[in-house]
Order: sequence, then C-alpha cells, then structure tokens
Amino acid sequence: MTFQRARTDEQRHQRRRQILDAAAAMLTEMPVAKLSLNELSRRVGLGKANVLRYFASREAVLLDLLDTEVGDWVDELTRLPPPGHGSARERGDRLAEILATSLARRPVLCDLLSAQGAVLEHNISTEVAVRHKRAARKSLEHLVSLAHRHVPELGPDGAATLVETTLLMAMTAWPCSRPSDAMLAAYASDPELAAMRLDFTDLVRRTTSLTASGILARGQEPTPGAPTT
Repeated sequence: MTFQRARTDEQRHQRRRQILDAAAAMLTEMPVAKLSLNELSRRVGLGKANVLRYFASREAVLLDLLDTEVGDWVDELTRLPPPGHGSARERGDRLAEILATSLARRPVLCDLLSAQGAVLEHNISTEVAVRHKRAARKSLEHLVSLAHRHVPELGPDGAATLVETTLLMAMTAWPCSRPSDAMLAAYASDPELAAMRLDFTDLVRRTTSLTASGILARGQEPTPGAPTT
C-alpha cells in the first residue's frame, strides 16, 4: 500500500484513521507491549517518519486509540434500554453484569486500559495529554450518568464512585487474568492451583456489584445525631 502526502484536513484525518485502524487490528493479534512503531508503519505502508507526522509517538497513537475504544464502548452502553424493575440492589447487580460482560467483549479496550497509566500516558506532549483527559472526562460523565440512570438511589457521587471502581478493577484484573504459558501449565498441573486463576468477567462483576451494594447500604444509614424510631 502506498500513500501520497495528505494535503487537506480531510486527507490528514483519513491518514490518522488508517493508522488507528491498523493499530487496532494489530492489538487483536498482540498485546500493547509488543506493538512497535516500526511494525505499525509497515502495516499502513508509510515510513516511520511519515507516521510520526500524524502521531508524535507510539504512545500517542495508542492513547488516541484508547479514547476511540472508550467512546465506542460508551455509545454501546447508552443505547441500552431503560433499566427494568426490581430493588436497587437487583438493578445494581444487573448493571454490574452489563459493565463486566461488555468490557470482556472488548479485549483491545481492556488491554489499552491496563496500560494507560504506566505506558500510554508517557512519552506524549502536553497537547496530547490535554486532548486525552478531556475525552476521558467526557466519557466518564456519560458512564456516571448511565450508572445513575440504572440505579438512581446511588446518587451522583455514588454513581461516580461505582464507575471509578469498575474501571480501576478492569485495569488491574485484565493483565492478571491473562496468564503466561508457564502459569497456564501450572494451573493445568494441579486443581488447587487452577482454583487460583482469575476470571476477568467474574472479578469485575463481583467488585462492581459489591461496591454498589456498599454504597446503597451506606446511603440507608441514619445520619449521626438524627432521631431514630
């Protein structure tokens, strides 16, 4: 594949989109840690210097891709039907299931999230950092609104806490749930060791569900000093 230099804003946008699409395709084959700028350049048919014309670094490419992946996930969630009936706890459990299973269906997003703080937010310009954080803030606002819509009893602050906890658990659980070949062999060798293997979906679901239950329980506690019946 060969490219001529992009001369218009639309052409430059298309080049950026092609680079991001190539990076997304590569992440279905390899983890973030193994994606190199050299291989990405080869995949899109551009010289490394030309890729750097559109993105200042490998991390800038992946951070932009993370913002796109999060946006697509949020769009998927916001298209869900209104929450059903049931107690606040039951609706919290359903929300936990939705968040966990929808994340598990997006391995590229989970891999990028797990690398965000330690890798992707380094070796970037202030301009890229500001653009990323603004996109992240917008996505967080949509996720908090979604959680509050499903379980209004959480309140705005509780919904924000729930979303933050879910994302932090996903960032931590993803690499822990992707064992190496040696660990897979260890699990296969002993049923007691196999029981220690972490399941991403179950861990995120349980953490989110318990967080929702805890927030709801705290909200029902009487205010200190208030009269009781």
